[in-house]
Amino acid sequence: MKTYKPTSKSRRQMSNINYRDVLSKTAPTKSLVHGFKRSVGRNSQGRITMRHKGGGHKRLYREVDFLYNKKDIPAKITSVEYDPNRSAFIGLAIYKDGEKRYVVLPKTIVPGDSFIVSEKAELKPANRLPLKNIPVGTFVYNIEIKPMGGAKIGRSAGIFAQVVANADGYTNLKMPSTEIRKVNENSWASIGTVSNEEHHLENYGKAGRSRWKGIRPTVRGTAMNPVDHPYGGGEGRQGRGTKRPKTMWGKVTGGRKTRTPKKYSNVFIVSRRKTGKNK
Repeated sequence: MKTYKPTSKSRRQMSNINYRDVLSKTAPTKSLVHGFKRSVGRNSQGRITMRHKGGGHKRLYREVDFLYNKKDIPAKITSVEYDPNRSAFIGLAIYKDGEKRYVVLPKTIVPGDSFIVSEKAELKPANRLPLKNIPVGTFVYNIEIKPMGGAKIGRSAGIFAQVVANADGYTNLKMPSTEIRKVNENSWASIGTVSNEEHHLENYGKAGRSRWKGIRPTVRGTAMNPVDHPYGGGEGRQGRGTKRPKTMWGKVTGGRKTRTPKKYSNVFIVSRRKTGKNK
């Protein structure tokens, strides 16, 4: 991590990842990059469904391969690059047949390393195998929920899931949330832990840096008027005045379970995630 001399109030707390030590000095590959319109918290009708999003620096979208449908063809990582649309680092993989694709990188991978997507692949970082061929205790990332459905689980910086058991056509995975879940044993996963594990230690230091990232300010409910929030109004500073915490629309929040009770995927959950003091 890179820290700064406290030349101002914002500099005092600011910390950043030292990208010079990690990233390659290469421009993005033009054929794998294109412009896109960010939804910035709006739905298809244009209504805000997620507050505190908008603005920020203009971004280009990198087409990252999560399907990994090139089997038994070795690929070589030629660069480690920054992606503004995700927390993990991505790498340019050049397959032996000449095709170029961006992939999410695990830590310890550097330019010049190679990987392969194969049922008989060696157990080393970035190699990709079916879950049934991965031994118990192995850390995996970029995990498919359904076979050939593309990687859906374990894609954020520093994240991994652990193989706990293999039985009855399913593999039990311990998720980053501590939940243990059954996944089809024919689903594929990559070996290792996602790169940029120091991402969670980053401190923006000042409000302006949040705006560069497209994060808009969050106003406290107690600072609003009664018309805007259940906590609003009153002379001087006051507490929320309600027994349970509420959203600005009056719905109970803070501890209330929001998961659909009879969700189809409940049968795949072996044990729920640990929360609060149980962690």
